[in-house]
Amino acid sequence: MMKKYVVVLMDGMADYPVEALGGKTPMMVANKPNLDFFAANGEVGLVRTVAKGLTPGSDVANLSVMGYDPAVYYTGRSPLEAVSMGIDLAPEDVALRCNLVTLSDEEDYSQKTMIDYCAGDIKTEESTPIIEDIQKTLGSDEFHFYPGIQYRHCLVWKNGRVDIGKLTPPHDIPGKVIGEWLTENPEAQCLRALMEKSPAILNSHPVNLKRIAEGKRPANSIWLWGQGTKPRLDSFESKFGKKGTVVSAVDLIKGIGKCAGMEVVELEGATGYIDTCFEDKTAAAVSALKNGSDFAYIHFEAPDECGHRGEVENKIKSIELIDSLVLGKLREELEQFDDYSIMILPDHPTPLSVRTHVSDPVPYVIYTKSKEQPSGVESVDEQSAKETGNFVEIGHTLIEKFLAD
Repeated sequence: MMKKYVVVLMDGMADYPVEALGGKTPMMVANKPNLDFFAANGEVGLVRTVAKGLTPGSDVANLSVMGYDPAVYYTGRSPLEAVSMGIDLAPEDVALRCNLVTLSDEEDYSQKTMIDYCAGDIKTEESTPIIEDIQKTLGSDEFHFYPGIQYRHCLVWKNGRVDIGKLTPPHDIPGKVIGEWLTENPEAQCLRALMEKSPAILNSHPVNLKRIAEGKRPANSIWLWGQGTKPRLDSFESKFGKKGTVVSAVDLIKGIGKCAGMEVVELEGATGYIDTCFEDKTAAAVSALKNGSDFAYIHFEAPDECGHRGEVENKIKSIELIDSLVLGKLREELEQFDDYSIMILPDHPTPLSVRTHVSDPVPYVIYTKSKEQPSGVESVDEQSAKETGNFVEIGHTLIEKFLAD
């Protein structure tokens, strides 16, 4: 029997009750008939995707959802992104995420405030020349900057250090003065110096002058974080016996896919926000399944981005767009196969109230066409999932439950 498996990862979808929504969460408010169909006729529960003691990042959480124990496989976020970007890392190289951010205009760098971790949702065609000029000015034999997508870029530190303590993600400190979040580690002062030098280059950059004239936020500083070394993952096919495909706009997720030996689809128009190409990503996954893949991992960043930005209505909208344009289409397209299983879940919550990731367990839904049966859940959300009593404590084992025939 030809059976297919699909994971729809709705990044950061889970949330806390929102006062503006009458004490409900976006999942509770959103109109999501297709997700609720799968929930009502499958299995619903909670899963702890971020083990206690680990930082609740999309890197750790997505590794867990894909079946890789972060305690064994995780070597840092940025190396996964570097792999996706085609950067050849030597074993002694350290990769770091290089965000383009908007800071306030105080002269003293440490007194600046984190206005926007994504520089006003800067587009790739604007950010690429900025990073290229950063490389010309700040790059060296030791440091090399590589352009990525939108605000997400990469720095490779030759013969660098990873044991320099945590470098704070910029999306963790929206609206905060950055001084107390800048590293004091002596081994990392070279990185801090790069950040502190960047505003002098970027304040007068033609791209930023044009953005300011258009009323947009400038990308007036780089921000370095997420250091790590070259990852080594067992292949997904050898580990689980399924040939896999990954569809995502985000280099991190594509990097995990490449490291795991899966096919990674590159799509124009994939942005990681609510303007992404939902239909094209869905079609690409279905095409992969028709052409030999057993497993498709379709990742949507939009709910997470809306959580970081505190956008209540857009977070609801992102859930509804995925439901109608992705899950609705999958309900139709997957019928062509003899059988299929679909799992839908976030990797972690990104609550609107805190605007960053938290490590609370998240709701999951597993539906198998040949095993359709009432779950007792009419509409899935954080509370209804908890009330089922189904709980997977060790997140990376959930994939085994999902793939079990």
